Amino acid sequence: MADLREQCVADKFCFLLGKTGAKTLEMLKTAYKGDTLEKTQVFEWFSRFKSGEMSIDDQARTGRPSTARTNENVEKIHKIILEDRRQTIEEVVDRSGVTWSSVQRILSEDLGMRRVASKFVPRLLTEQQKQGRVESCSSLKEEFQNDPNFFYEVITGDDSWCYGYDPETKQQSSHCTFKK
Repeated sequence: MADLREQCVADKFCFLLGKTGAKTLEMLKTAYKGDTLEKTQVFEWFSRFKSGEMSIDDQARTGRPSTARTNENVEKIHKIILEDRRQTIEEVVDRSGVTWSSVQRILSEDLGMRRVASKFVPRLLTEQQKQGRVESCSSLKEEFQNDPNFFYEVITGDDSWCYGYDPETKQQSSHCTFKK
């Protein structure tokens, strides 16, 4: 069907010119080659115009919302994810009460997040974590200024890791992060 809004504008134009609903429908069928609004829709628009409602925009409706992607749900899911980025979508669904597909769309489209393995992508640090790192570095700098041989006593690691526990799987260690 041709653009609905365009046809509604044409309905309003014909109404303002004093055309009847039947004549307007005939003109629409001629102009749009039969790919038009139904007769009842044209007459509904005419009755709206006659009652003084000249807007061609849809009116707000009561009832179930057409989508779960509301600002409230986006904010709720954002708070849930920020508590622990390693949660699965199923866990967020359980906590938020929003459907799986809506949670997935909110995370990916509205919040710009994606799931990545935490081993490979550095996490975004909170202000508290950043401050902790600044304090640690300041402390190390102070130690070095007091004792120039301080860093010779520091043990560092390279590629080999020895775990004193069972390491997580990639699935267990993945978390949500913002897209770049």
